[in-house]
Amino acid sequence: MSGAAVPTGTPVSGAAVPAGAAAPVAPAPREAGAPAGGAAPHAAGQAHPHPRPAQAASAPPAAPGPDRQGPHAPPPQAPAGGQQVPPAAPGPVPPAPAAGPVPQQPGPRAYAPIAADPHAANPHAAADPPAQAASARAAEAARARQAAVSAAPAPAPAAQGTAPSPYPQGPATPDSRPVVDKDLAAAGRKPRRGEPFAARAVRAVRRTVSSSAAREVAETTRTAETLQQPVTTGRQIAVTSIRGGAGKSTVAALLGLTYAHYRQDPVLLVEADPALGSLPLRLGAESLRWTTGDVAGIVEPQMSLLDVTGYLVQLPDNAWLLPGSQGRIGAMLDTRAYERVMVALRRYFGVTVVDCETLPAEVARVALSAAQARVLTAPATLEGIASTHAVLQWMQGLPRHIIAGTVVVLTRLVPHTGLDLGEAARKLAATGASVQVLPYDRHLAAGGPIRTELLAHPTRQAATRLAADVFQLSQKRH
Repeated sequence: MSGAAVPTGTPVSGAAVPAGAAAPVAPAPREAGAPAGGAAPHAAGQAHPHPRPAQAASAPPAAPGPDRQGPHAPPPQAPAGGQQVPPAAPGPVPPAPAAGPVPQQPGPRAYAPIAADPHAANPHAAADPPAQAASARAAEAARARQAAVSAAPAPAPAAQGTAPSPYPQGPATPDSRPVVDKDLAAAGRKPRRGEPFAARAVRAVRRTVSSSAAREVAETTRTAETLQQPVTTGRQIAVTSIRGGAGKSTVAALLGLTYAHYRQDPVLLVEADPALGSLPLRLGAESLRWTTGDVAGIVEPQMSLLDVTGYLVQLPDNAWLLPGSQGRIGAMLDTRAYERVMVALRRYFGVTVVDCETLPAEVARVALSAAQARVLTAPATLEGIASTHAVLQWMQGLPRHIIAGTVVVLTRLVPHTGLDLGEAARKLAATGASVQVLPYDRHLAAGGPIRTELLAHPTRQAATRLAADVFQLSQKRH
C-alpha cells in the first residue's frame, strides 16, 4: 500500500517516508491520567484538548502491521480479547454538535503515542461514533457548568465600616476631659507659700550665724545618693490609708515628684483609686483621657516605652501619670486589671508610686502584697492614731516582710493638733513599722496642684527624707 494517503491533519516527520512503510505519526495530546498504549486517550465525557478537523471519507486509516510501524512508534497494543472498546456510557448516542470547536478542559497537558489500532488511531474521525459521543457529552457538561456559575448569586458586599480587621482591636479612644471644669477652676485663689514670711526670715538668719548650713548640705547629699541608686527591676511603692482625708494622695504626689526630681530613669504614678481620686489634681494635670482600666486592655509585652507613654499623662521631670478615672462616678477597677497593668508597666519605669484605695478594699490589699514598700498615711489625730494602730496589728499577722517594709506617715492637717506626736510615733513603731511625721504646710492644706517651690522648707526636707527611707526599704529583702 505504498500509495495510501496520509490522513488529513496527521503531522509527519521531516524524513522521507520509504515506500511500503507507514508514515510516523506525532503523539497526540491527552489529559493527565489517560491510559497509554492502544486504549482510547480520552474517556467518555472528556473532550480532546486540541480538536482535529474531520477527515475525508475516502482516506482510510493506516493498516496496522509490524512492517508499517515508524522508527519511533511503540509496539502495537490491541484491546483485551481483540474486541473493540465499547463506549463508557450506555444509551442512545446523541447527535454530533453543530460546527464549532469543542470546549477545552483545564488541566496539565500529557501526550501519548497514537496506537496502531484502527479504531484508536484517530478518535475524532467522522467514522468513529464513540468518540463523537464522548465529545458531545463533554461539550454538554461544559455548558452546564458555565450556566451554573452564571446563575450563582454574587457575594453580598460588606457593610461600610464593618470589615473584620486581622489585628486585635482595643477599646475605643475615649474623649479627653479636663481635670477641673473651667468655671470651677476660676473660683480658686492664688496658691500660697507653705510658711509665712516671718518664718522664712528667721530661718535665713539662723543659717547665716550658725553652722547648720554645712550639716544641711551634707544631709541633702546623702539623701540624694540614696534616691539615685540604680535598680535592676522596677520598684513599686503602694500608698494607702484607713480612711479618706488622711493625705494619701498628697503623700503619693510628694513621693512621685521627689523621685522624678532626683532620678534619671522614668517615674510612674498610678491612681488605683477610681472613686474620684485627687491625684491628677495634686500633680497639676490639665486633662485626662486613658485610665488604668482602659490601659489594662491595651498594653502588650512587646510595646516600647514610646508606645506606652502615648496612653499616659506627661508630668515635669520625666514623670508620667496613669489616672484611675476621668472624674466620673462609677468607674471600676478590678484586681485582674490592676495586676495586668502593673506587671506590664513595671519594666519601663525605675520607680512606680501607686495611690491605692483605702483599706480594706481588695485592690488596696493586692497592691500592698505586691509592692516592695508600703506607705500608710494617717491624720495626726487621736482617732487617726487609734485606727492606724489597729491596722498595724492586723498586718502583724501577715508575712513579716509586709510590716517590716511599711512606713506610717502622720500628716498634720492643722498647725496645732493637741496630740503628743512623739509618744504616738513610739506607740506605732512598737508594731514593727517605721513612723515619720509630715508637718503642717499652708500650701498643701489649701489643696490644688502642688508646686514644690512654694513648699515650706521643713516640708521639703520631710518629703525628701520619706522618699529616701521608702526607697531603701524597697531595695531590701526582708
